Order: sequence, then C-alpha cells, then structure tokens
Amino acid sequence: MWALLSLAIGSFGIGMTEFVSMGLLPGIARDLLPSAWAASQEDAIAQAGLLISVYALGVVIGAPVLAGWLSRYPKHRVLIALASMLLLGNLLTVIAPTFETVAVARLIAGLPHGAYFGIAAVVAGEMLGPGNRAKGISFVMSGLTIANVVGVPLGTWLGQQAGWRVSYAVVVGIFALGALMIALLVPTMKADGSGSFRHELGIFRIGQVWLALGFGAIGFGSFFAIYSYIAPIMTDVAGAPEWAVPFALVATGLGMTVGNLVGGVVADRNLSGALISAFVLLAVGSAVVGVAAQNPVTLIVAMLLFGAISALAGPAIQSRLMDKSEGRVSIASALNHSGMNVGNSLGAALGGGVIALGWGYVAPAWLGIVLAVLGVGLVLVSLSLEKRAALVAA
Repeated sequence: MWALLSLAIGSFGIGMTEFVSMGLLPGIARDLLPSAWAASQEDAIAQAGLLISVYALGVVIGAPVLAGWLSRYPKHRVLIALASMLLLGNLLTVIAPTFETVAVARLIAGLPHGAYFGIAAVVAGEMLGPGNRAKGISFVMSGLTIANVVGVPLGTWLGQQAGWRVSYAVVVGIFALGALMIALLVPTMKADGSGSFRHELGIFRIGQVWLALGFGAIGFGSFFAIYSYIAPIMTDVAGAPEWAVPFALVATGLGMTVGNLVGGVVADRNLSGALISAFVLLAVGSAVVGVAAQNPVTLIVAMLLFGAISALAGPAIQSRLMDKSEGRVSIASALNHSGMNVGNSLGAALGGGVIALGWGYVAPAWLGIVLAVLGVGLVLVSLSLEKRAALVAA
C-alpha cells in the first residue's frame, strides 16, 4: 500500500504542475507579458495559454520516446529517474526569467509526464494482480485527480497571494518527496520491454493504437478547452471575484476523483461500453457548463459534474491501448498521456482561438461539445473495425 502511495504522490505532483497553470494564467500573463496585458487582457491570457500547449507538447514527445527507450531498465529505477526529471523541469520553471524561457522550462517539465504515468500504472497493475489492471491505472491516476481537489486550488490561491512562481516551487518539493519514497518503497521489478527501442516503437504500426490515441486526444480536447480558461470564465462571465476561482477548481477535482475511480471499475467490467458512454456524457457535460456559466454557484456545480464525466474515460482508454499494444504495455500505457495531452494542447489552443476571435469566454464550452462528439465517432469506428477484423479471422 505504501508503494502505491509513493506512485500516487508522483502523479499528485504531475497533476498539480499540469493544472495549476490554468488558474494562474491571469497572473502569468500580467507578469511575463506586461505589454500585451496593458493592450488587452483577453489577448494576453490567450497568449499565456500557449504555456499549457507547450507543456502538453513535451508530454506528447516524451511519452513514447522515454517509455520506449527506458523499457529495457528496471521499472523502479526508471520511476526514480523520471520523478527527478520532473523535479528539474519545475525548478527551471521557477527560475526562468522570461515568457520564452518559461515556455522552454514547461516543455522540459512535460517530457517525463507520460512515461511516469505509463510505467507507474504498469507497476500498480502488477502489484494489484490479474483482473485489476484498470483499477491499478485508476489508483495511480487518483494522485492526479486528488491534486485537482487539494493541490491545484491551494496552489492557485498561493500563486495569487505570493506570486505564481511560488506554486511551482511547492511542486518541486512534492517531486523530491515522491522520488525519495519511490526509492525506498517501490519493490524491484524487471523490465518488460524486449530490450529493443525499435521493437517498442513498432506500436505505431498498429492501426487500433492510432484510433485509441485519436479519440483520446480529440475527445479530451473538450475538457481542456473549458478547463484551461476556467479562471476567466469564473471571473469575467460568472462575475465572481478572483478568490472564488479555487472553488471551481476544487469542484472539478472532486468530480475527477470520483469519476476516475468509477471509470476504473466500469472499464474492468465493460471496456467498450465505458468508452462510448464517457464521450457521450462529455458532450452533455460541456453543454451544461456553457448553460451554467453565467452564475458562479451553477458554474461550480457544473464543473463538479464536468470533472466527474471527464475522468471516466481515462482508465478505459489506457486499458484499450494496452490491449492493442501486442505486448508493449509500458509504451502503450504512456501513450495514453500523449493522446490526452494532444487533447490538452488542442483544447487550450482552440479554446484560446475562439476567445481571441471575440466569441467570449463561454465559446470553449460549445467547442467542447463538437470535440466530444468527434471522440464518440472515433470510438465507434474503432469498435466497428475490430468487429469486422474478428469476423474475417473467424
């Protein structure tokens, strides 16, 4: 149990470093983009949102490269190294002086993200035993969702009071603790790769893997389109003061924690049904946020629901990737986070785009409906092709 907790602490740090940026965008824009802020706060916040996209790009690049390359090494040592890399990337974020150097630091911080989650999920699944893989995935992911309940709101509040860099300094301390606990508590486990980086990258020749990455990226883009701009939605649309933003973050995190745990159980029972239901509900949740955005109380309630819905699909997508990986479980598990962070980058960029067009801060919610519906379509295509292939094989 302590070994699983040490893995969850690392994922807590990842959840905090990834999502605290959303609540701190106004402060980051004001500090790093003073000229743009003076000309147009809306445009400056949209530009600062590129830091979210840059971090996500780091995840997309780092997940397959690091997971594939490191699969030849013992998993517990790899996890220590990845936690240390996360510490370094966030330390650079704290000390980087300009928008451009902070962007580079965020790219570096994102590189180990997917590989850490992927390998930690494999380790958790092995410790929990057969038939509990999705539950192991959801346990590791619980650190991320709990970060949205505790770490992100507190980090947002701290950043508003003491400066946004202080929030990332706290993250540095969390990764230091996580690396130490992993070193002391996670048992030694053998590598699961073939030892060939080329073999691991062979996963990209599997069509079903690409489809799973596609519905993860596009479908999850709906969540990030909204969540990336929750601070201005709360203050400019709902009319709440800045100190109320953490309440929306707590609500989202609570929902994500529940949704993640439910998603793990459902995915172990009915993987296909879990995938379809999750994306249909995500479209509904996006619409609810759009309708509820005019009032802070209804917006907070809507974000609670939206957070729960958004987390349902995570364990299912990761299980789907691992099922279709032809034995390349570590890189498959990591690729789930590449897909989701393509969604992070896509959602943040498209959300910022519709805001910059002058359509207002609620526009990302309507965009979210479109992205979730596209996710449903890709799931149905994937399942249809799988069924056709099974009939041909029979």
